[in-house]
Amino acid sequence: MALLALPGWYTCGHMRTLNDIVPPSRRSRDTEPMSQPITPNRRPLDLSSDRPPRFPYTTFIAIAAVILISVSALFYFSSAKVRVTPHTVSAAVQDSFIASKSTGDLPYEVITAQKIATKSVKGSGTKTATSSASGTITIYNTQTKAQQLLINTRFATASGLIFKTYSAVTVPGGSPSNPGTITARVYADQAGSSYNIEPTSFVVFGFIGTPKATKVYGRSTTAMKGGASGNVPVIDSALEAQTRKALTTALAPDLQASLEAQIPSGYILLPGAATTIYKELASEPSATTGQVDVKQQATVTAIVFPNAALAKAIAFSVVGLGYQGEPLTLASADNLLFATANDVSDSQASSGAAPFSFTLAGTASFIYTVDPTRIAAAVSGKTKAAAEVALTNYPEVKRAVIILRPFWRQTFPQDPASIGVVVTNP
Repeated sequence: MALLALPGWYTCGHMRTLNDIVPPSRRSRDTEPMSQPITPNRRPLDLSSDRPPRFPYTTFIAIAAVILISVSALFYFSSAKVRVTPHTVSAAVQDSFIASKSTGDLPYEVITAQKIATKSVKGSGTKTATSSASGTITIYNTQTKAQQLLINTRFATASGLIFKTYSAVTVPGGSPSNPGTITARVYADQAGSSYNIEPTSFVVFGFIGTPKATKVYGRSTTAMKGGASGNVPVIDSALEAQTRKALTTALAPDLQASLEAQIPSGYILLPGAATTIYKELASEPSATTGQVDVKQQATVTAIVFPNAALAKAIAFSVVGLGYQGEPLTLASADNLLFATANDVSDSQASSGAAPFSFTLAGTASFIYTVDPTRIAAAVSGKTKAAAEVALTNYPEVKRAVIILRPFWRQTFPQDPASIGVVVTNP
């Protein structure tokens, strides 16, 4: 079979296939060199520019500001402090001591507190009673000369009720701005409850109509009580005793709180250094019909000592403590027992006489007193290491923590006033 020879085909040597034939429409595109598309209105990148890159001023300023603020904060919050824990020690005590009223190495003071408790109970019957009210008044004298008043001197209220003095008195002289004064017990001129009056003013009955009427006068600060006449309710003796016992128990916490409120600042009250005396006040008819007011009075007298002075006296008495007179105080008085030969209420201390002898037994817990000014002066101008060594020479310091800021600061200021000293609880 003979082959048909088509134009452009070769039958020998170089035979071309259909894949080798390029259509005319593609022939021009394939032969043209490829070029980079150009975006309209966009300048070509000029890689041959010699302009140097811009310095990042904004970034530099921001970094500098952060550094400046950080350094300023470090200096603003800079400090030089010493945190001190005081030295503490406990020791057994069994010794005698002598104190003097308000003077000497071991002074003392006497404080008192008084409370009255009242309870209304139902009466068991009535009785005929006739009694006069009584109370206390303060008599004033604005004359420069002292004024003598005889026994049974009459004082009158604005309503005309008369009270008389139990005894003669002499009122010291004074002035209108600073009158002389004296207190006196008075009783009602007549029996009856109408004389049970609240605090009021009095004039000397004998001076009415004379210049002395405004120069010598009286005033009461408490009510007049005890006036009665006619049938009054009475209470069964067993019920009264039971009621008084309950009142005594109820008085104890209030009396203790009242006593503690009177302890001067810096003083300490030792267990056993207080004595309480209870007094049965006369029962009175109550404002409620058929009721009787049972009254019980309690008076406590106590001896208190300056804490620092007492602690120093005890520390000197303890053998082996090695105490050299450093300032210290008692952490607590709970483990010490005070005792004296006489009752506190009628002892030499209570009457104001000196000296006063007492004994102490138990365990004393001492806390050495840290003076911030003394510690600040000890470390001023020193390096941290030197300050730590210096503070070991102070017996009142148990532990000291030195705080210096910023962290690169290693020396305390020369001025002690610039150094803070914080005393922590042991």
